[in-house]
Amino acid sequence: MAHLRSRRRLALAVPVVLSLTASLGFLPSVASAAPAADTVARAADGPNLAYVVNTRTDDRTIASVRREIARNGGTVVAGYDRIGVIVVHSANPDFAARMRAVRGVDSAGATRTAPLSAAGTTDEGAAQVLSRAEQARLAAGATAGEEPLEADQWDLRAIGADRAAKVNPGSRNVTVGVIDTGVDDTHPDIAPNFSASQSASCVSGKADTTYGAWRPADADHYHGTHVAGEIAAARNGIGVAGVAPGVKVASITVAQPDETSLFYPESVVCAFVFAADHGIEITNNSYYVDPWLYNCMDDPDQRAIVDAVNRAQLYAQRKGTLNVASAGNSNDDLDADALVDDSSPDDSTAQTRTIDPHECFDVPTQLPGVVTVSAVGVKGTKSYYSSYGQGVVDVAGPGGDKYQIPDTPSKNGRVLSTLPNNQYGFLQGTSMASPHVAAVAALLKSAHPHATPAQLRALLKAQADNPGCPAGPYDGDGDGVVDATCAGGKRVNGFYGFGVVDALRAVE
Repeated sequence: MAHLRSRRRLALAVPVVLSLTASLGFLPSVASAAPAADTVARAADGPNLAYVVNTRTDDRTIASVRREIARNGGTVVAGYDRIGVIVVHSANPDFAARMRAVRGVDSAGATRTAPLSAAGTTDEGAAQVLSRAEQARLAAGATAGEEPLEADQWDLRAIGADRAAKVNPGSRNVTVGVIDTGVDDTHPDIAPNFSASQSASCVSGKADTTYGAWRPADADHYHGTHVAGEIAAARNGIGVAGVAPGVKVASITVAQPDETSLFYPESVVCAFVFAADHGIEITNNSYYVDPWLYNCMDDPDQRAIVDAVNRAQLYAQRKGTLNVASAGNSNDDLDADALVDDSSPDDSTAQTRTIDPHECFDVPTQLPGVVTVSAVGVKGTKSYYSSYGQGVVDVAGPGGDKYQIPDTPSKNGRVLSTLPNNQYGFLQGTSMASPHVAAVAALLKSAHPHATPAQLRALLKAQADNPGCPAGPYDGDGDGVVDATCAGGKRVNGFYGFGVVDALRAVE
């Protein structure tokens, strides 16, 4: 499966948002005319790649750009005219360069480095499936009034979600969209709260609402089902419980159906627009957009990716959708002067490069207005893998940590949730922390139905409980080596942002 990292936020890091605005808000529309017809390369003599072409949003410009796309050997897959993003396939190796010279085009670039074939998640390690025998053993010892497997859900108790459910389990009028690998809506813990009318597959870059298109390609694409259960598994006496068991959950599938599970930009653009247009109040984004871990603004292809996805997620915000994303599992200081990226591009041959995380953006987590989430374990301290950064992380949530062992029947420090084919399993990662925060945001939206995305972000920060930076050196894996340095104070710091979310406080 694939990966992710983190981003800066408006309220916390104005300089970075300003730099992003400067990079995107003033992208020049090249004034030169399109190349003459006899100079346009029509031959399909290059790899067939996917592209995003970002334009002004007036009808005349879009119509003109579409004509130039055809003249330059491109085929339109989907057009999102309201945000000026056009998804294109082309085998013309000069396609992006030629489109950048077209009047009205703000940016254009390839969304992948490998040819189209018949982006990734932020879980740390493979799922540990709970056997039927273990399920039966746990269920036999369950406490009255709890779900059969709830004794192993230390994460619910860590943020008061078990008690919050008795006060307000969430409103059926609130839907969390899981932008991910697909959700198995036939799972008995997910089926009661699943919204098929708000679900689709965006894998191709164009929404497919065919019944069942939102489901995972196979059982190995379990990530989205695990995330959905963390958010809204029903309290129905069957298995586990979600943080917000009264809200609805929808699936917007964006992962490639093969073993790569890559999350390409055109799929994510489609997902944000679909969520916005279908009344989804909150999206969870436990991934980074492939193939680049960081998209640097001095590269025209990566610049176009940032532009396209940012347009889509800002459109969602304007329509009332709060976007929540995981901070990543590299234990990186995202406020550092430089970071080493040795995994990009992840769809072809990766090359080691040193980047400035203030100029090269992790998408979508470093986009304006997105809530960035770090992970904690059962002890309430930063998970050993979780990325962090002063002015980057907004809040933290339970993501699990194999080195922080809970006093539970299974003694497993990871997070237990739903898996495809009616199974359950443990996972850890900022992928697991983000849905806890998305679910608390759903509880806040249930209590404050008219709250805007900006107001929900403020409420998330206000109800969080900040443990403050560690008193001594941080050694997450216990090997005697200092693994990270926390900057900031008790109110806000690089490890936890404004603190660990509190579901009970959110509904009281």
